Amino acid sequence: MRTFMLMFILLASFSAVAKSNLIVITIDGLRWQEVFRGADENLIKHADFVQHPEVLKQVFWDPEPAVRRAKLMPFFWETLVKQGIAIGNRDIGSNMSAANPWLFSYPGYSEIFTGRVDESLNSNQKIPNPNISFLEYLNNQPGYGSNIAVFAGWDVFPAIFNTQRSKLYVNAGFMPAPAPLTENTKLLNALQQEIPSPWHNVRLDAFTYRFAKEYLLTEQPSVLAIAFAETDDFAHDGSYDQYLKAANRTDAFIQDLWETLQSMPKYRNNTTLLITTDHGRGSDAKQWQHHASRSAIEGYMKNLAEFPDGIVGSEHIWLAAIGPQISAKGQVTTLVEIEQQQIAATALTLLGEDPVSFNPKAANMIKQVIEK
Repeated sequence: MRTFMLMFILLASFSAVAKSNLIVITIDGLRWQEVFRGADENLIKHADFVQHPEVLKQVFWDPEPAVRRAKLMPFFWETLVKQGIAIGNRDIGSNMSAANPWLFSYPGYSEIFTGRVDESLNSNQKIPNPNISFLEYLNNQPGYGSNIAVFAGWDVFPAIFNTQRSKLYVNAGFMPAPAPLTENTKLLNALQQEIPSPWHNVRLDAFTYRFAKEYLLTEQPSVLAIAFAETDDFAHDGSYDQYLKAANRTDAFIQDLWETLQSMPKYRNNTTLLITTDHGRGSDAKQWQHHASRSAIEGYMKNLAEFPDGIVGSEHIWLAAIGPQISAKGQVTTLVEIEQQQIAATALTLLGEDPVSFNPKAANMIKQVIEK
């Protein structure tokens, strides 16, 4: 009996250690064009969008797209794509799109995390999401410790995850870290008040990442979401130079996160990163700052009335993944258009959970990510 009990304890301990972990990272409004081609030749020298084009070109430009995309996002191309998978390079027939009819942020994030399209979510207003995210579902399942968390730059995320109902911990906008505080979170709370953001409802990504990293180190959740925001806001501001620099910094944050995960026993060789975006953008100098469908412009996005047909390309998104369950496929082509709403089922499958138990109406998983 004692031998049996010892074996049971050892097996239980092994099971707890072996439990898969998942981190979902979103980079708001980062175009597939920059991810897969690097800096845009027409925008990097555009006087309306770049203050010092020659300086910017020294950092991010090369005639070869493969070289300049690696200049922009070196970790993405030197590590993530080589060891994992990337979808969304439309130049090679790798196609992925948002399925919601609006093509801006709230509907996009809801689609990512709930696994379905809700056409009633037709604004970016702070309206509590009636749909349950897979994070909320997991937070109520055995084995996840009820410490799943979301860290986001944009202050609408508490509504997107309906924190009143879900009870998820969401730190977004200019929220400070709550007590008990570590020395790092004390400092971050102070600096967040002292360093101004260019925007009234979005904080700088450095704070989002550092708060998230500290939570990872102290709470060690099995599932975490980090939503970077600067790329979208600098694009709306028409600052292509700052948009590129934000993408580059985000890539560095992801590298630091990956290296941190590999230094921790709970996460080493046992954690998957899923990285994606909430929407695309326009493809030329006139439209790259914007994103919206024709239906959105007829409604919530009336400020874009000069584009009555919508912003072409707003639906085009991308996804990348790396981790022990992800085969090193690199860039993959697609026979059919992959949809944003398939991400939730993919995430749950990677965790060994049943997407149907979460929501039988959720879209199917992305087979290219799961299959070996």
